[in-house]
Amino acid sequence: MSSKKNSILVIDDRIDIRLSLVLLLEDHGYTVFEAENPQVAQMMLKNHIIDLALLDMNFTLDTTSGEEGLNFLTWFQTSNMNLPIIAMTAWSNVDLVVKAMKLGVSDFIEKPWKNRQLLHIVEQQLSLTSLQQQNAKLKQQLINKPNKAISYQWRSPCMINLLQQIKTVANTDVNILLTGDNGTGKSDLAFYIHQHSMRKSDSLISVNMGAIAENLFESEMFGHTKGAFTDAKESRIGRFELADNGSLFLDEIANIPLSQQAKLLRVLETGEFEVLGSSKTIQSNIRLISATNGKISSLIHDDKFREDLYYRLNTLEFNLPSLAQRIDDIVPLAQFFIDKFVTKYNLENCLLVDEAQSALLAYHWPGNIRELSHLIERAVLLCKHRKITVDDLPLRTSIKQPSVKNQLNPANQEIVEDDKFPFMTLEKAELNLIKQALLKTNDNIPQAAILLGLTKSSMYRRLEKHDLSV
Repeated sequence: MSSKKNSILVIDDRIDIRLSLVLLLEDHGYTVFEAENPQVAQMMLKNHIIDLALLDMNFTLDTTSGEEGLNFLTWFQTSNMNLPIIAMTAWSNVDLVVKAMKLGVSDFIEKPWKNRQLLHIVEQQLSLTSLQQQNAKLKQQLINKPNKAISYQWRSPCMINLLQQIKTVANTDVNILLTGDNGTGKSDLAFYIHQHSMRKSDSLISVNMGAIAENLFESEMFGHTKGAFTDAKESRIGRFELADNGSLFLDEIANIPLSQQAKLLRVLETGEFEVLGSSKTIQSNIRLISATNGKISSLIHDDKFREDLYYRLNTLEFNLPSLAQRIDDIVPLAQFFIDKFVTKYNLENCLLVDEAQSALLAYHWPGNIRELSHLIERAVLLCKHRKITVDDLPLRTSIKQPSVKNQLNPANQEIVEDDKFPFMTLEKAELNLIKQALLKTNDNIPQAAILLGLTKSSMYRRLEKHDLSV
């Protein structure tokens, strides 16, 4: 008996055949729909979620050639539907079998069938389809899986208090909005929430909303079928479906275009969505975590963000303090990054000398944790005698600020002003330029993009390419 209540569509013009199949299949746990001809079958496939179809190849117009069945299969090939079809015929015809297989039939069975054989073929095709869907989902989940193998234990009172508050609600399914400046660690906190939730055994899918082009929003979030639009050469599973039974983290939530906010609101209100190119409604079962460094209240005032969407997102809202407010964590966190990058680059361990520690504690950290991470990474790579000194820490005060003229003319702006950098690959040079631009603009991504002569979407793509979180 099937563990899942799959739905099967029986397409046959004879009522006694349909009745016999309905009794057999329902007795083995399947839900069965009936269609007396291909035209009715087309309507049912458009309006119901069908997992498999049993198709008679011959109908009232022609009882031997199988042309009606072949015509249906030709239509099915252009419908962008993805389900196995088992063809049935009372006539043993090798040529018909070959034609049907070329048009996408998964298997063939002759009438009169043997019940055990038919049930075996049905179960086999459903299992194969399920496995293919799971493989596609797992492949995309791996692409979107956050790399959080190592975590830091916070020591500052403000962070310990915040984590205690979050831990009390993490095990619920309440929507959470994380706010705070760039680089304060909102994505790490989202991972912490997921790991302390009832959904921790399932996936956490992260989406940078600022990196999604407006015309691709529905495809990215809800998925699309093959042929749904010009460039849709393959079907794609959307982020809501990838996160099913798990958590969905929407970073940079304030960057969602106003034209797309209603579509997101509808999913949050009803728990339902449609894959682009399909009329079938899918149920969404996710735990939503969102984050922003923007002032959503100002966006609402300027009619750039829907107030009703904001209230759906922030059932609970938590603000992450800046690194300057976490004094007790600055030196331990620096040591954490030293250990991380020493391991990453397979280097000897580094000593953070006392003067360097004092400089870190005295700094105002406009770039927060992300700036500290970048500074330590650079220091680990370039320090002499495996000791990190003040000279190895180019704090913001030692970096020349770009003039207004240079900000408006990126071509004239030299991003890298440190002659200590050795020759490097183009990829490393690009990474260095991006980091320096973000430092100089206080992690303002649009301004950093202007400084580098890039569009905002190009900048986001490069941040994702280099696995940089802001």
